Amino acid sequence: LLPRIVGSLGSVIGQATSWEVIEQHTDLLVCFGGIPLKNAAVNHGGITRHTVGGHLRAARDRGTRFVLFGPVRDDLALELGAEWHPLNPGSDTAAMLALTHVLVTEGLHDRDFLERCTVGYERFAPYLLGEGDGQPKSPEWAAPLCGIPAETLRSLARRMAASRTLVTTTWSLQRAEFGEQPVWMALVLASLLGQIGLPGGGFGHGYGGVTDVGRQSLPIGLPSFPQGRNPVTDFIPVARIADMLLHPGEPFDYDGRTLAYPDVRLVYWAGGNPFHHHQDLNRLREAFSRPDTVVVHDPFWTATARHADLVLPATTTLERDDIGCSRADPRLVAMKQVLPPVGEARSDYAILRELAVRLGPEVEQRFTEGRSERAWLEHMYEQWAEHAVGTGLDVPPFAEFWERGELELPAGPTDHVHLAAFRADPAGKKLPTPSGCIEIFSEAIDALGLDDCPGHPVWLEPEEWQGSPLAAEFPLVLIANNPATRLHSQLDVGAHSQASKVQGREPARMHPSELAARGIAAGDVVRLFNRRGSCLAGVVASEDVRPGVVQLSTGAWFDPDDPAADITMCRHGNPNVLTHDRGTSRLGQGCTGQHALVEVARWEGELPPLRTLAPPEIVAR
Repeated sequence: LLPRIVGSLGSVIGQATSWEVIEQHTDLLVCFGGIPLKNAAVNHGGITRHTVGGHLRAARDRGTRFVLFGPVRDDLALELGAEWHPLNPGSDTAAMLALTHVLVTEGLHDRDFLERCTVGYERFAPYLLGEGDGQPKSPEWAAPLCGIPAETLRSLARRMAASRTLVTTTWSLQRAEFGEQPVWMALVLASLLGQIGLPGGGFGHGYGGVTDVGRQSLPIGLPSFPQGRNPVTDFIPVARIADMLLHPGEPFDYDGRTLAYPDVRLVYWAGGNPFHHHQDLNRLREAFSRPDTVVVHDPFWTATARHADLVLPATTTLERDDIGCSRADPRLVAMKQVLPPVGEARSDYAILRELAVRLGPEVEQRFTEGRSERAWLEHMYEQWAEHAVGTGLDVPPFAEFWERGELELPAGPTDHVHLAAFRADPAGKKLPTPSGCIEIFSEAIDALGLDDCPGHPVWLEPEEWQGSPLAAEFPLVLIANNPATRLHSQLDVGAHSQASKVQGREPARMHPSELAARGIAAGDVVRLFNRRGSCLAGVVASEDVRPGVVQLSTGAWFDPDDPAADITMCRHGNPNVLTHDRGTSRLGQGCTGQHALVEVARWEGELPPLRTLAPPEIVAR
């Protein structure tokens, strides 16, 4: 995200200040979007030790105070006793500007840090103080936008300046219209506090997104499959899949360049489920009808598999051998096959090998290098073991590792402070930005002339938020966050996820006052709708959700009421029938699936049966 601005945001997963440092040094942890433990319990590659909750409790016990800005109170563990500011969804940037305005007008900002470690403050300050547009970005200006009293913002800014303060943002903030702005503005706020590079202070992005953030990478590499070199250099931002399929050849802006969508005639999807994570699913259905052929690998009848022409049944991790590892988890795991493949399922490797066979002996040899799946595991392990010799790690032979089942690895450092080296020596430890510094104002971005991402962070009013004229028709802000009972859409048909459903539908949380205003009771099934689509959900009443908000997690398997209709209702509760398929800006082109304006009404008719638990009808040809 925004590599020209801060240089280090993209690497913050592996370079964020260690949790142990936060425990010992952070006095005030100001979280925009929270630190949701349900997300922090997962990691790419898996995780063997869940530590984030313990770190937060240890910080609390030492005396750390927590402040949460966000519409959902339990995005920060309730046991931490956080000071909750339930701001209007999408208004984080306005609140941050107000905090920054107090720092500047009361002389609480760190002028020395700004001079040594940043560039562009002099271009940002006139906007902050209202010298150009006549509107100072004061707490009084921000209060009606974000719904937080002006004096509350002013008092917090003073406390932040007087404490060792860490400002954090969740990934969710950037997954909304103009999502670049709150992350950039949080960095600017932290820069004016002047604590970046100090133990327990500064800025962090993505704490709670995955376990990795706040844990440093291992000092030793991991076994890995060789990736080779992709001969195709064309690419699109991942959130622009539907645009690509619907508009081949059309130009689009991205990261300062103008590119063109390729004409894709075959879609081959292995290891993903776009009908979970993409926005405006009715539009995506149309997009998936355009290619000549769609091939999907999947163990389950997900919505993506149901929209494919060819489904190749793939094994789960329980049906094959593998090695489990993660760059910040100090353990290598022998993932032994538990049961034989079910039915005609094959591993992804076996499927791709069979395709290589059909392309000829030369292609098969290049793909397999003459190795079976088990031989590849041994080869990767042995190559890794050779590199590990110089680290002093006692690596047993593969057979012994496999028999033992796991191998402890040296952990990463626990005393890391993000950007400490840069703070100590800005000239010698430059950041990978054009200036080598934190860029409060970016000449490179300003030169692009983008009205949706100018040269410094600004407040840009979203199209869909409670201050929008559209809110007169659709007065509730949908928060489409990650679920607590599964990872994304994985195992939604499993018992744990199913136990959370309300009358079989995905639970939607609303404040009791909003339910009363609509004659809805907890446990009712409701219809959420806007101009893009609709879905059914089961209501849960909760005072942990701000009034004016409905929180419906992603991941309920899409169950179209009328598969032949252009616009169809989801019977099950997938919120992405409601979200907008547009980019965050012409710079980043990220997804904007976090927020959407909707209305909610009680479902009065007979409930349609769910079909996600049964396989589709197979038509032989």
